Amino acid sequence: MLFDEEHEKLARSKGEGKCMALRISSMFDGGNIHCVQCSEKGDIQLEIEKDHNSEFLQWFYFRLTGAAGLPCHIQIGNAGAAAYPKGFHEYCVVASYDRRHWFRIGTEFDGQTLSFQYTPNNDALYFAYFVPYSLERHADLIAQYSSVENVQYEMIGQTVDGRDLDLLKIASPQQDHTSATLLDKLSFWVIGRQHPGETMAEWWMEGFLQRLLDVNDPVSRALLRHVDVYVVPNMNPDGSYRGHLRTNAAGRNLNREWLSPSETHSPEVFYTLKKMRATNVNFCLDVHGDEALPYNFIAGPEGIPSWSDQRQADLDFYKNALMMASPDFQTQFGYPVPAPGKANPTICTNFIAEEFKCLAMTLEMPFKDTVETPMRECGWSPERSQRLGAANVDAMYRFCLRLMEC
Repeated sequence: MLFDEEHEKLARSKGEGKCMALRISSMFDGGNIHCVQCSEKGDIQLEIEKDHNSEFLQWFYFRLTGAAGLPCHIQIGNAGAAAYPKGFHEYCVVASYDRRHWFRIGTEFDGQTLSFQYTPNNDALYFAYFVPYSLERHADLIAQYSSVENVQYEMIGQTVDGRDLDLLKIASPQQDHTSATLLDKLSFWVIGRQHPGETMAEWWMEGFLQRLLDVNDPVSRALLRHVDVYVVPNMNPDGSYRGHLRTNAAGRNLNREWLSPSETHSPEVFYTLKKMRATNVNFCLDVHGDEALPYNFIAGPEGIPSWSDQRQADLDFYKNALMMASPDFQTQFGYPVPAPGKANPTICTNFIAEEFKCLAMTLEMPFKDTVETPMRECGWSPERSQRLGAANVDAMYRFCLRLMEC
């Protein structure tokens, strides 16, 4: 649980600055910033706070009030110390007056300071690294789909701060239940937001779940006849609320905890893996965002001890199927492939692929925009993340058919 003294420390770490009518604040769900100076002339100097008990910093989310009609020059002075400073090159910050409609503002980055200028129309304007996804919206998502006939909700464990870790199991609709359907069903797992600042992962989940549970979608219905889909939309609710980039409340990077998760320090992975072992895993997709690369791409488990030509063929098949389903996805650019036997076994994709001898992948989306399919006003966005989530239903169905043919 979050004790009183730690809560007070967290409140101080999300410092607020005020001068004259101007005010910078971040004491809200997902907020992160420290105000160094807030001048009545619109000179605003800020710093990003580190994740609790870690050196990671990059995510920011704050509100500027009292600046209507005032040309503001905003500088984030420690951007160069971020976990991925290349993420600020050719980057546009997102902004919103109502937290529903977000737009992009161009920035400059000199290697140390991220700066941008804007004249607000209203007295309250929000800025963020990417469009936030609140725990309240997460709760709405879980409540919405928990009441659907063919969805089973399960709280599989609690986080370091005592929050629920939510799982949705999606099976075939009741009218599609046949003896053939219920026998030998495959288990597909989809998890997201191990890194809480990668909010596009949960926007992706919205599009994926909406399509998967559309009873009028023939591809979704066909997939669910053969597959039970287990979905953890947010693996890191504590980090999400605290405004972290990459870690949970204990300062652990969950995507480096899979080889030996701790019930005390990384319970999110501990309980998810426990449930995976109970259900078996025939397929796993771990959804993320990449700060620096302006592409949608998949990182596979090449380099694990049991990698083979057949498993490479499975990986290539899925990537090509997704590329056919969405022009926003590409296969040319991505992470370097590790040498044989050199894959990091603590990473989810590598661990799951080796443990369950299945196809496991990491899907990455950009914080910026896609180079080949750009949309200048919004860049990569929640709506585009949702569309990519929906497109994965097509790729999963094709891969399901491939598994059944083997």
